[in-house]
Amino acid sequence: SAKDMKHRLGFLLQKSDSCDYGSSQGKKEKISSSQRVSQEEVRKWADSLENLIHHDRGLAAFRAFLKSEYSEENIEFWVSCEDYKKTKSPAKLSPKARKIYDEFISVQATKEVNLDSCTREKTSHNMLEPTLSCFDEAQRKIFTLMEKDSYRRFLKSPYYLDLVSPPGAGCGPENCKSSHTHTLDCNSNIISQCA
Repeated sequence: SAKDMKHRLGFLLQKSDSCDYGSSQGKKEKISSSQRVSQEEVRKWADSLENLIHHDRGLAAFRAFLKSEYSEENIEFWVSCEDYKKTKSPAKLSPKARKIYDEFISVQATKEVNLDSCTREKTSHNMLEPTLSCFDEAQRKIFTLMEKDSYRRFLKSPYYLDLVSPPGAGCGPENCKSSHTHTLDCNSNIISQCA
């Protein structure tokens, strides 16, 4: 439920060591305990989807929101494409490309993303000789879809609003000096209290 997701997000943001926020690959994504996110940084997430998903904690918050809407396949596809583009070994390109294709693009994909037939065909053709850019067009389409749809809903959701404008109750002057220096540590207390 959405309440469970909110609680998990609060726990994620409070946890000081590594944490697993449910990536499809089952990998643990580490968040440094020394990494603090200021209110200013959280506000930048509202400037663009890029700002949000290129920040570890922003990506975690957005992923939790998408899970609450049962639409996390889009961000998982985007993250998989980003990881794929970092592949250094040519021998690994084809098996990695096939895994992404089978998981997100093929007609029987377990986490099929919403692509138009033209982009799907072009990506299928790219599978014949996978390159680092073979998913670029599909990734762009999914990014645009998230930007126009789920990202806008995220900015109006408690997942974001509780972080960007917390009530003063959770953060006293002893914890936070001004509104610009609030951190997610303070905000996460509020999230977990609401859960």
